[in-house]
Amino acid sequence: MKNAKVGVFFFTVSIFLQFFSRKIFLDELGDDFIGLESTLRSILGFLNLAELGIGTAIGFTLYKPLFDKNENEINKIIALLGVLYKKIGLAILAVGVIISLFFPFIFSDTNFSLLLIYFVFYTLMTSTLLAYFVNYHASLFGADQKGYIIQKYFQSFNIIRVLLQVVIVLYYKNFYLYIILELLFSIIYSIALRKKIKQIYPWLIINYNEKSSIIKEYPQIIKKIKQVFFHKMSQFVKNGTDNLLIYGLINLQSVAMFGNYFLVFSKLNSLIMMAFAGTGSAVGNLIAEDDNENIKKVFWELVTIQFFIAGFFSLTIYHTLDNLIVLWLGEKYVLSQLILILFISNFFVMQISSTIDRFKNAYGLYSDVWAAVFEAIINLAVSFILGKIYGIAGIIMGTLSSMFIIAVLWKPYFLFKHGFKKNVLTYWKGLLPILFIFALSAFSVNFLVDKFFVSDSSLSIIDWILHSTKITILVLVIYGTLLFSFIKSFRVFIYRVKNLIMQKISH
Repeated sequence: MKNAKVGVFFFTVSIFLQFFSRKIFLDELGDDFIGLESTLRSILGFLNLAELGIGTAIGFTLYKPLFDKNENEINKIIALLGVLYKKIGLAILAVGVIISLFFPFIFSDTNFSLLLIYFVFYTLMTSTLLAYFVNYHASLFGADQKGYIIQKYFQSFNIIRVLLQVVIVLYYKNFYLYIILELLFSIIYSIALRKKIKQIYPWLIINYNEKSSIIKEYPQIIKKIKQVFFHKMSQFVKNGTDNLLIYGLINLQSVAMFGNYFLVFSKLNSLIMMAFAGTGSAVGNLIAEDDNENIKKVFWELVTIQFFIAGFFSLTIYHTLDNLIVLWLGEKYVLSQLILILFISNFFVMQISSTIDRFKNAYGLYSDVWAAVFEAIINLAVSFILGKIYGIAGIIMGTLSSMFIIAVLWKPYFLFKHGFKKNVLTYWKGLLPILFIFALSAFSVNFLVDKFFVSDSSLSIIDWILHSTKITILVLVIYGTLLFSFIKSFRVFIYRVKNLIMQKISH
C-alpha cells in the first residue's frame, strides 16, 4: 500500500506535467526534433539489451536472503550485480560508439546537423550508463519492497527537470540546453540515491573486495541471466522497435504522432505499475513462504483486479481519447480509430497478462527462451510486412499478434505447469466468467454512449472533463457492479482494501 500511494501520487503529478510539456516541446522544438529524440532513445533501448536481464535475475535471487535477513548473502549478491553491470556498461559504451559511426547514413535525410545528433545521443547514453556504474545498488530497494524510495527520488528530480526544460524551450528554444538538463539531473539523482542506500542499509558494502571471484560462487544466477536475456530481448522488440520501424518505413513526423498516443498509454501503464509496485517483491516473498492456498488466493485477487483495471481504462479511453488529443495538441494529431483500437488492445492484453508475468518471475521461470525468441520474430515479421501495407496500424498489429500468442496463450500454460503444478484449464475456467462480464460491460457501455451521449470534437476543456466524468462513472457502475456481483475474488479484494482503509481511519 505504501509503494502504491507514493508511486501513484508522484506519477500522477508527473503525467500531468508530461502532457503539459509535450505540447510545448512539439510547438517550440518541432515534430522532427521530438521524433529524432524518440528514435535515438529507441537505439539506446536496443543497446540496453546488453543488460541481459541481470537486474531481474538478481532481484529474484534476493527474495530468499531478504526474507531470512541474511546480510552477508545480500552483500555478495549486490557485489555480483556490480561486477556484471560494470562489464555491461563498458559493452554498451563500445557498441554505442560503433553504431554512432553510421549516423551520417542513418540520418542522411534529416535537417539537423550531425553535431546536434551526436550531442543528443552521447548525452542520453551517458545518463543511461550511470545506472550501471553508480547506482546499481538500487536494485535492493525493489527486491526489499521499498520501491517507493526510488520513486520519490526519481519522480521529484524528473518533475524539476521537465519544468526547467519547459523554461529553456520557451525562452531560448535551445536544443543543447534542453538535452544537457537530462544528464545534469541524472547525475544528481544517482548521487542522492547512493547516499540514501548508505543510510537505509548501513551494513551494505558499497565497494566489495574480491568482486571478480564472486561470479564463480553463483552459477545458478548466471544461468538465470542467460535465460532472462531472451525475455528482455523480446520485451525490447515488443516495446522499443516501433519508433525505429515507423522512422524506417514512414518518416520522423509519424514517429512524433505515434509518440503522442504512445505517451498516453505508456504513462497509463507506468501509473498502474506504480500502483502495483510492491506486488512483485511481495509475490516473491509469498512464494518464499510456500503457502500454496494463500498463493492461489492472492493470484486470483490480482488477476481480477488487473482485469478490472484493463477493462475500466480501455472502455474509458475509447470514448474520450480522440477529444483529448484535439484539445491537447490539435486535430491534425488525431490518428485513425483503427489505430486507437489497436493501442487499446495492446494495453488490455498487457494488463491482463501482468499477473502471470509477476508470478512467473517470482518462481524464476525463465527457461522458455524459445517463446521469447518466437515472440520477437513474430513481432518484427508481422510489423514489417503489415507496416509496409497499413503504416502505423500494421506495425502495432505486429506487437498485438505476438503478445496474444505468447502472453495470453503460452505463459499461463507454462506458469501453471511448472509453477503452480496444476492444469492450465483451471486458469481458463476461472477467467471465462471475467471475460464474459467484460464483454457484456463493453456492449452495455457502448450502447448507452451511442444512445445518450453526444460526440463533439469541438468540446472545450470543461465540456471534455464533464463528458469524461460521465463516461468514467458509467463504466465504473456497470463494469464494477457486474464484477462485484458475480466474481468472488473481486469482492474479497474490495473488502480487503476497505478494511485497510478503515484501519487507517481508526488509527
